[in-house]
Amino acid sequence: MSFAIAGRLARRELRGGLRSFRIFLACLTLGVAAIAAVGSVRTAIEEGLAREGAALLGGDAELEFTYRFATAAERDWMEAVAERLSEVADFRSMAVTDGPSGTERALTQVKSVDDAYPLLGTLGLDPPLPITEALATTDGIPGGLMAPLLADRLGLVPGDTFRLGTQTFRLSAILVREPDDAGAGFSLGPRTIVATSALDASGLLGPGTLFETKYRLDLPPDADLDALEREAKATFPDSGLRWRDSRNGAPGVARFVERLGSFLVLVGLSGLIVGGVGVSSAVRAFLAGKTGVIATLRTLGADRRTIFLTYFLQIGALSLLGIALGLILGAGLPIAFSPLIEDRLPVPAVFALHPRPLMEAALYGVLTALIFTLWPLARTEDIRAAALFRDSLGAGKLLPARRYLVTVALLAALLVGAAAAFSGSPLLTLWTVGGLFAALLILVLAALGLRRVAARTKVLTRGRTAWRTALGAIAGSGEETTSVVLSLGLGLSVLAAIGQIDGNLQTAISQDLPERAPSYFFVDIQRDQMPGFRERLDGDAAVSKVESAPMLRGVITRINGRPAREVAGDHWVVRGDRGVTYSAAKPDNARLTAGAWWPEDYTGDPQISFAAEEAEEMGLSLGDTMTVSILGREITGTITSFREVDFSTAGMGFVLSMNEAALVGAPHTFIATVYADPEAEAPILRDLTTAFPNITAISVRDAIDRVTEVLGGISAATRYGAAATLLTGVLVLIGAAAAGVRARVYEAAVLKTLGASRATILLSFALRSAILGAGAGLVALVAGIAGAWAVMHFVMEASFAVIWPNAVAIVLGGLLCTTLAGLLFALPPLAARPARVLRARE
Repeated sequence: MSFAIAGRLARRELRGGLRSFRIFLACLTLGVAAIAAVGSVRTAIEEGLAREGAALLGGDAELEFTYRFATAAERDWMEAVAERLSEVADFRSMAVTDGPSGTERALTQVKSVDDAYPLLGTLGLDPPLPITEALATTDGIPGGLMAPLLADRLGLVPGDTFRLGTQTFRLSAILVREPDDAGAGFSLGPRTIVATSALDASGLLGPGTLFETKYRLDLPPDADLDALEREAKATFPDSGLRWRDSRNGAPGVARFVERLGSFLVLVGLSGLIVGGVGVSSAVRAFLAGKTGVIATLRTLGADRRTIFLTYFLQIGALSLLGIALGLILGAGLPIAFSPLIEDRLPVPAVFALHPRPLMEAALYGVLTALIFTLWPLARTEDIRAAALFRDSLGAGKLLPARRYLVTVALLAALLVGAAAAFSGSPLLTLWTVGGLFAALLILVLAALGLRRVAARTKVLTRGRTAWRTALGAIAGSGEETTSVVLSLGLGLSVLAAIGQIDGNLQTAISQDLPERAPSYFFVDIQRDQMPGFRERLDGDAAVSKVESAPMLRGVITRINGRPAREVAGDHWVVRGDRGVTYSAAKPDNARLTAGAWWPEDYTGDPQISFAAEEAEEMGLSLGDTMTVSILGREITGTITSFREVDFSTAGMGFVLSMNEAALVGAPHTFIATVYADPEAEAPILRDLTTAFPNITAISVRDAIDRVTEVLGGISAATRYGAAATLLTGVLVLIGAAAAGVRARVYEAAVLKTLGASRATILLSFALRSAILGAGAGLVALVAGIAGAWAVMHFVMEASFAVIWPNAVAIVLGGLLCTTLAGLLFALPPLAARPARVLRARE
């Protein structure tokens, strides 16, 4: 019976309009919309990758080999299972041209192809040409294609010539679109495409040089990809082949999108929790304005359950409206802006109504609304009718009944569990949610501390009316102080953490690394070229250090006789091929943490020195055996030592090193790092690449710029997410200011009666807002710095320093936001007539 009555009462009250719930709806709508939009974009990209997986990969399946071409047996197997086969080689080189101002050089990522390329999709060329014509040999010079950026950098136009190694090519067209580019992964240089047959005289694909071959298979429509993968690996178990297929045509992009999307959903969830504070404040303010109605219902015989259900149904209906509006925005905005988004994406995306991210956002919205509305609603049960008539909603118990506390706790656990399940990163989710709850607790304690400080310092402001009334209001107004500190503080905490992380990453890349990093990496140096290479550098006073080492690439296939992934899981060391080196004597910079180095003349069974930190992460111990596939040959060695390897300096570091006798007979080249003064970099590059055309030089500065560019896009995305969280906090702040207008009107009336001027009252309001904003900003700064330090230390494993410009901006931003919000709602209290206000309160 009470449910029917409550429903009727709730429906009648809703006829009064939504004016009291504008902030409530805005907070809920914005939070749900942010999560729905991020989820929709992520799903659109994932579906695009799935739909275009074969085109992105360049075939239905791909077999990849390191440092070698497929053997005759391997090619026979591929030709037997595929309808068409295409061979692609991929490596880095220096593109060289003789311009009017001298010789120009630029790093390029070279793709050499056969006549069957591309199996799927089409190349976009300017001028438009068939690829066979573009790569054909004319007058003894083969054709080549270049990305626009590389051609512009070298000052080339179609018809000009350039060199790769010792081979001259003619630029026949500009490469506008490459169908399989997104599946190629990260590259340090723009693309050049040539025919593999044209590289025979270039000296670039010799034994031991760093290149990869990829064999794309166009399979029959009914091909079983799982069965073919198992057959390939079983037929060639020790070949070191890597299998990819159209189900995941661009795995690097897919992983990046998944992780960035998960992170942004967590940022959006932070915004939703900030909005939840606003929802709670709006419900509390609404119920405070309904004290007379509730009191009347209680005196007419309405029981506690009926009162609770009346407002629960009313607020529940409004919550569903806010969630629906958020879902409409979150689903509609990506579709509306899809042309703009697609232009900035390197991969295809399918923008449509995707149910799953909308259901996920709706679940988050429902749980958040329940968690933050149950508490203030439940407190109405403990308020007596007489107290309600005295307009004292806050006179009840601080905590609601135990059943409501248990319900809120279960809902919070369900929210955390849903976030962990949907994000794909449970550990990151738990840390994020833990950080949010810790920040909420810190902010609540900060609000209580701010009230106590205000109460104690109020006695020191005698004779200063504005200061005294401002501090008195902060000390006595628990609801307003807590609401402002929580809403603004949590939003600023998220923004502060992201600002500090972003600043530290930029500092690490743009300032710290160049001071310690080499000027160049040189790769593909032949053994007989090393004396001449060192001779050029050893006599240069501008060169401070040169490090060199033999370089091979290998795939760790087994550990202690078991498949490597069974032992090490998905650790990055076993996910692909890794750099492998050898040394007779222990290098001067090698510091062993356990075990012993082999003797210089050791010729026994292969021994391995492994990176200590990675060994600990993989669970390795001294005496373990490890099998490494190098150039199709499997070498099993015993781990006899662990050593420190610091990859953060961008210098030379190998996870795995073996004794010289184990590898010296394998075809290989050398790599070198050169540390030189900036003014000496250009002459070094010119001299070495002229003397040794096959050598590839990688500028560390250019690599840093490329990484900075990628990080810039990530930082922009995270800043947008943090800005949405802050916007929600500002909306909550405005709601808190609006909800406090009634109290300020009465306060202003009392002050006017006691002789205070309008200027004094306005200054009091401004001081109150500024103190609360500064307090929220300072607490947010501490919480944000702590969160950023944890991310940099435990996740990024990098050094951390406070970025003070960002820190000061957070505090000033908090102060400015609260001051403006307070002044925005100062006019009604200043304009109120004391007599009318005081008579209404009698």
